[in-house]
Amino acid sequence: MNTLKDTKVGRTVKVVKLHGEGAVRRRIMDMGITKGVSVSIRKVAPLGDPIEVTVRGYELTLRKADADMIEVTDEAAE
Repeated sequence: MNTLKDTKVGRTVKVVKLHGEGAVRRRIMDMGITKGVSVSIRKVAPLGDPIEVTVRGYELTLRKADADMIEVTDEAAE
């Protein structure tokens, strides 16, 4: 299983599934990260946390713990 946390800078991936439950999952969905949306990795902080991504035309910063709940697939593989 590939997660957003494992994706390299500069790659664009597609969200396959959101793991997690309750308020955390709802918060991720409220930020615009839903099944089928494309997410580009823009930057990763020097110590690896947080991760800056582009989703639905805007920049978003995620903690590694949240990014690990987002299962993705490489868009080129489809």
